[in-house]
Amino acid sequence: MQLFNLPSKAQYYSTNSFKSLIIISCFGCMIYLVCSNFLAPNNTNNKHFHTSIALQNDDGNSPTQTNLDHVVFGIASNELSWSKRKEYVKLWWKSNKMRGCVFLEKMPLFSSNYTNNETDLPPICISEDTSHFKYTHKGGTSSAIRVARVVSETVALNHSNVRWFVFGDDDTIFFPENLVKTLSKYDHGFWYYIGTNSESFMQNKFFSYEMAFGGAGFAISNPLAKVLAKVFDSCIERYPHLYGSDGRIHACLTELGVGLTREPGFHQMDFHGNVFGMLAAHPLRPLVSMHHIEKIDPIFPNMTTGKALEHLYNAASFDPHRILQQTVCYDRWFSWTVSVSWGYAVQVYNKNVLFPNVQRVQESYAPWKSSHLGGLYDLDTNKYAFDPCRRQLVYFLDSVSSGINGTETVYTKKTSDKCKFDMSSPRRLEKIRVLSNKLVLDKKQLLAPRRHCCDVLLPSASGNIMEIGIRECKEDELINMEQ
Repeated sequence: MQLFNLPSKAQYYSTNSFKSLIIISCFGCMIYLVCSNFLAPNNTNNKHFHTSIALQNDDGNSPTQTNLDHVVFGIASNELSWSKRKEYVKLWWKSNKMRGCVFLEKMPLFSSNYTNNETDLPPICISEDTSHFKYTHKGGTSSAIRVARVVSETVALNHSNVRWFVFGDDDTIFFPENLVKTLSKYDHGFWYYIGTNSESFMQNKFFSYEMAFGGAGFAISNPLAKVLAKVFDSCIERYPHLYGSDGRIHACLTELGVGLTREPGFHQMDFHGNVFGMLAAHPLRPLVSMHHIEKIDPIFPNMTTGKALEHLYNAASFDPHRILQQTVCYDRWFSWTVSVSWGYAVQVYNKNVLFPNVQRVQESYAPWKSSHLGGLYDLDTNKYAFDPCRRQLVYFLDSVSSGINGTETVYTKKTSDKCKFDMSSPRRLEKIRVLSNKLVLDKKQLLAPRRHCCDVLLPSASGNIMEIGIRECKEDELINMEQ
């Protein structure tokens, strides 16, 4: 007979205690795993918090790189203006790459079946009736409500694979490559409201420094746009007293707790007349948009507004990221200062002008509003000498070409003057040739941009042609006459 040794009481309790410890530990692990899955924040679904950190992958071969396929446009217009202003939209609209609508209050006479009958324009969408919304601002029109609702009606088009919604007026012109490059800095999964203010102090003071002015264009990330569209109608009921559409959009985004992310490549252009000073001193960011095309002079002399804009877009097609980018160098032999605004103009000063002063915007334009505050701007400015013999020489873009050695732009005088000069004066120059390589901005350059440098190359045998080479600056290079 086999004998069994029964455990003692101490051994019995010790074994049961060990088993209990194992059971309790396993139960605790199960509770931890459940809590981790169901109670912890889900990062993939919680991306709507506003952030200033750019997380976008900038690898050009990556499927996550933002491009025009990820953007939907909402363009505000009306029946009367569309027949003329559609010509501005034609300059930048790419039907094979872009999605969106131009919103009108009713179908214009020249169109039918909700199309433009032209393949180089966006389709027409008819705005919904907004007559039930109150509008009480005495200085405006109730159409501001219809235009504001372009945001929610564009979202309602229900396009797929959207990262950004971009809005503008029918006289807003965009530079599409620079638009998507600028937006690529930001993670489209977060809540972003991107645009800019007016250049006018009075406009900003009256409306808001925190508002993206609609004419400059603005972008709203997809998750934010969807939430805004849900609450927009109930929100604008509280703002019948506001003047414009952009004020209503700003008010509702403010109620959602979202602030403006400023991008200086968007331009409201609240000016009249000659905007040379602003274009020649563009910020160190890609040119994204321009506005009020009908309120300003043609940007190139001796051209119509349309032809002048075509001329600029032609230059941009060669090197979109470089268009209007300002580069300054010095001719130390003659003590000249040379400022290149690529694809637009070259200025030659017959003296040493310190670089910070060359960067200032020259007040060549007239104020948007004629009042004692109308001439105040939220820009660093210099006075503009209207006597051509007292100001620097300006050479405007004549032609652009590209080859194995890069891109060549040629700038010539477009106006004549009767100023006296000697052989040491830059007035003897008839043509300026600028050589550069195509600028391709990566994420680092977008986040921490640095201006390029340039060199005045050997003069021509005749002495009436200047050559300039644009290049990256050396690590410790300073841009000044003495360097």
